[in-house]
Amino acid sequence: MPLPDEFERIRLWTESRQTADFLLASGVRLGIGDDTAVVGAPAGIEWLLAVDTMVEQIHFRSETMEDADVGYKALASNISDIAAMGGIPAHALISVSVPPAWDFNRMKSLYDGFYECAERYSVAVVGGDTTAAPSDLVVAVTVFGTVEAGRAITRAGARAGHIVFVTGPVGLSAGGLHGMLPSDTARPKPPERLIRAHRRPAPSVKAGRLLLERGWGKSLNDVSDGLASEAWEIAEASGVRLVLKEASLPLSGELASYAADCRVDPLDWMLYGGEDYVLLGTANGEDEAAMREVFRQEGIPLFVIGETEEGPPGVELETERGLRKPLAKRGYNHFAKG
Repeated sequence: MPLPDEFERIRLWTESRQTADFLLASGVRLGIGDDTAVVGAPAGIEWLLAVDTMVEQIHFRSETMEDADVGYKALASNISDIAAMGGIPAHALISVSVPPAWDFNRMKSLYDGFYECAERYSVAVVGGDTTAAPSDLVVAVTVFGTVEAGRAITRAGARAGHIVFVTGPVGLSAGGLHGMLPSDTARPKPPERLIRAHRRPAPSVKAGRLLLERGWGKSLNDVSDGLASEAWEIAEASGVRLVLKEASLPLSGELASYAADCRVDPLDWMLYGGEDYVLLGTANGEDEAAMREVFRQEGIPLFVIGETEEGPPGVELETERGLRKPLAKRGYNHFAKG
């Protein structure tokens, strides 16, 4: 039996994944199957657009990710960018460059991951592109979100005297990746929570919406490249200094235990590991009590981890002994040398 051609493959990977009623409710007037999608634009909103590319051997490897995980994470990382503006993810375009090793069934698993994430976050997949690739899989996802006009939360809103917060623990993804990567020395298997944090991140959409709707979020960023790197982005965009307190950083007990087993300082994973996709932001200090109560009621973690000060833009870490040290502007960098 001959293998399906390009268009038949696309149809088999995408057809009937989302109901016509869901697509219509999402504003989709014309979805997959034509030259472009047609989407209605509600009044009083602004569009948020985010795109990310994942390349095999750079962003993921078969040792660390199942095929469906790659699709799930590729979409989730974009949804996280929408969450970091206080927005609502709405539509996605998915483009894949497929090498010979990724046969029909592997690609079906990849799309299973895409659509599992899309269903969880009510995202309508409205199109994309498919090409061949010589050796490694390339996945590029564009997500469109909506936000009330003029209300998107940016990195530039931090002011001296704000509190600094995160909406979940950090370092879990890095710890999971550490344990799954091939190594010349034996490593203990990571706890399942760390593995899942790396493979199936959970964008903080609900937290972002709360911060926007209540007017609490003054600046916001998602932790994709590492807590220190994201803090630097807020500091530079806002022209303030962020002081993070080591004793207040949310260290998971499972991460602490696993780091001890690996003889690694978990602080390095927490500050520089990245791909946690929690939100880092600043808020007025007088809002802290209300934020804590509402987040508790909603079942969303909230950790106050520092404060902002006047001064040259930068990031410092206050150690448990009360000493301050500058944090390097370091995180994941595609073009870093060495």
